[in-house]
Amino acid sequence: MQRGRLLLAGALALVLAGPAHGQFLETFDEPELRLDPSGVDGWAFFTGDGEATMELVATGEGHASIVVDARNDRRNVWWALIKHRVSQDIDVARLAEPDWELRVEARVRTSHAPRRVNLHVNTQRTTDFHSHLMEFDLPVAGVWHEISMTTRDFPVVPGDTVFVQMALMDWGHDAYRVDVDYLRVDVVEAARAAPDLGYAVPYHPPVPDPASFASAVDAIEAAVVDLANPDVNLGEWSILDGGAGQRVLTVDGTMWTVLRFDLAGLRGRRLAGQGLLELTTASLQRDAREMKDMGLVRVVEILGGDPAWRRERVTLDSLLQGRALAEVCSPQPIIDWPVIETAGGKTLFVISRPVLQRLIDGRTLGLALTPLGPIDASFRCRGADAPRLLFNLEE
Repeated sequence: MQRGRLLLAGALALVLAGPAHGQFLETFDEPELRLDPSGVDGWAFFTGDGEATMELVATGEGHASIVVDARNDRRNVWWALIKHRVSQDIDVARLAEPDWELRVEARVRTSHAPRRVNLHVNTQRTTDFHSHLMEFDLPVAGVWHEISMTTRDFPVVPGDTVFVQMALMDWGHDAYRVDVDYLRVDVVEAARAAPDLGYAVPYHPPVPDPASFASAVDAIEAAVVDLANPDVNLGEWSILDGGAGQRVLTVDGTMWTVLRFDLAGLRGRRLAGQGLLELTTASLQRDAREMKDMGLVRVVEILGGDPAWRRERVTLDSLLQGRALAEVCSPQPIIDWPVIETAGGKTLFVISRPVLQRLIDGRTLGLALTPLGPIDASFRCRGADAPRLLFNLEE
């Protein structure tokens, strides 16, 4: 009954937002799913960019489950998606007219959190599969979340085959599940569309101007921990040049940089949009060739462990406090990004609004910088070159 009320409420919201012209609706109520590897006459599902495997199964409980096993994956750059044609159920000719868009809505529940899933629409002519894609931050596991995305200037012509996709990416090296209660696609009048649902996170957004942020907070603690020597403190890790030392933060094959910020004075405040993590390059070594998912720095959330570690004492073991690394540092990256090569150059990592809000609320304890592929990057960590967060607060 609760689920029926939710679908009725969703239908009412669409009526209030303006008439929908055709609708694709999958409620996953049947005991078996209709599957089709092409996604045309049923659901397709497949993985890529790694060794993860997946299944899409009907549960018999009014929802389907996306089940991913990434325990044999090596690099955590995998993706897993489900896909279905929707053009047979929507008015593609109306969608092709100005001021009409697609609205995709779903109700999902995850086995792990925080994690992100994404919604995406495309046609048989699509070549940029990062366009018309939105990620959604799901902060709590085991509860249902409603998410939706309304496209902007979706390129379609009458006769196109339109597909909807849902995907999860880079969740880590474990077994994962996403339950999907329903997935709906409507053609809506953009000017009358209801506000979208969920915590939307643009996929690889453009980097904003640092001058556009009113608040800047330096890291109160910044240190290096070593996966190969987990009981060793590296509080004076430095670049040594003729006896003179420059203390730095390094990211390489075994060393991670960890950052802690004092944001307690902002508890109760709300973030206004995404922000930036700013780092200053000291040195960089990587392959001179550009290779996919290689030679980047990955930023992840520190979700647990020692909440008050200090540079002069912290080790990987002391940070973890007996917990698994994947429990303390989220395996899913906030963002993967290249490092500015020039010494003194500023690398700017976009940090999503939900992550910044968790930092301010004290639910996320800090940030960790990890290597994605072979890289040896060092960053300055003192004075005007200390790592810092840039953000804006709601008035």
